Amino acid sequence: MNELLNDQPFLPTLFPNLISAMDQYYGVNNPYEEEYELEWWWPNESAEIKNKKMRILITTFWEYPVIGGLQNYITSLKTGLENLGHSVHVIAPNHFPADETKALRDSCSEKFTQFFNDRYGSCNRKILHNISKLYSFYMMLKDIDLSEYDIIHAQDRYTANVIGILNQSYQKPLLFTPHGFMTQSRLKFNLMERGSVEEIYFSAIDKQAIKNANQVIVLCDVFRPILINLGAQENKITTVYTGIDFGGGKNQKKSKKSQRNTVITCVSRLRPRKGHEYLFKALALIKDKLKNVEVRIVGDGEMRNTLEMQVSELKLKNVSFLGSREDIPKLLSESDIFVLPTTSDTLPISLIEAMFANQAILTTNCGGIPEIIKDNYSGFIVEPANPKQLAEKLSLLLRKESLRKELAGNAQSIAQQHLTVSNMTQRIEKIYQSFL
Repeated sequence: MNELLNDQPFLPTLFPNLISAMDQYYGVNNPYEEEYELEWWWPNESAEIKNKKMRILITTFWEYPVIGGLQNYITSLKTGLENLGHSVHVIAPNHFPADETKALRDSCSEKFTQFFNDRYGSCNRKILHNISKLYSFYMMLKDIDLSEYDIIHAQDRYTANVIGILNQSYQKPLLFTPHGFMTQSRLKFNLMERGSVEEIYFSAIDKQAIKNANQVIVLCDVFRPILINLGAQENKITTVYTGIDFGGGKNQKKSKKSQRNTVITCVSRLRPRKGHEYLFKALALIKDKLKNVEVRIVGDGEMRNTLEMQVSELKLKNVSFLGSREDIPKLLSESDIFVLPTTSDTLPISLIEAMFANQAILTTNCGGIPEIIKDNYSGFIVEPANPKQLAEKLSLLLRKESLRKELAGNAQSIAQQHLTVSNMTQRIEKIYQSFL
């Protein structure tokens, strides 16, 4: 494996932008200069290419297929494009032999540790881990013939970097869709120290992903200022809202409940940023109004034990933890109010599911949520981490069934019009074809 690495481009020549950024941070006097510049394609408005059937490559740095929002997005996009007659291929790291990938990554890690220690006198573990994965993914992908594809669509900043290198000799249209706020988000939640070498390194990855892409397709407009701050041009950013197929869509109806309880449902991973603790504090504030109310917490995660203890301490006897479920459409058909108390999000799929499911929605002012939920029209929006506001709006929804129905109907109408897989894939198809 080390012999194989010795025959390949090494770190400075393969990722000169990353080394250049770190050199500046450490004050190294002989920096590596960036050695490649990508040519931009301009959209082709010719009507002749509108019906062309394309060969499309979708790339991701994460495992696929597995359960998760990103993976669901990729599957929906792939299926939607195939239904339009296109050929779609997805490549992910787990598509290669696990033992070979691990051996390669270990060899990369050993060699890069020596390089960083020799050059900077230290080696950051997070950077080492990431760049070893980047390099090993490059090695796995380098023999793929990109000439077979008309379009390449990277679903994260890492593959946008790797594909950007491989694409130099092919010059295929490369599109990039970020599914999170990248380095900015980690800084916001103190997961990365501001001014650190990690910020410098990962920001360089962000910037290079944007530089490599001919067009950035974002999930919501809230990405725009972040990307522009990283160097993206406004005319090279296009917003296409996520679309889903949800259990019959417009035909979805609430099932008849055997009991007359009002059902509140929250579907989300049990993670700190999803804000369940604030929902439970809000419920405790209106405990006297929950006599005929059932609260269902759907999902699992590392916070489950902590949250169950909180519910017990607050004596919220009507809260049930249902764990991970695969029958979300059925559960929502039995529900009246959907609550997502998230403190950090982009455009949650569970929220779009709730819109299709004719739910009265109560959520927070996070990410792209206000772009699809209009406050006092298709749901209620409160500030994150504010139990008092949550309690006030929940109390109002519990008290007024007519209000619930009005908000739910408006949300469902918006979803049916704008948030279907068909709508999403047709818009993305049009973007693809503009580069042919």
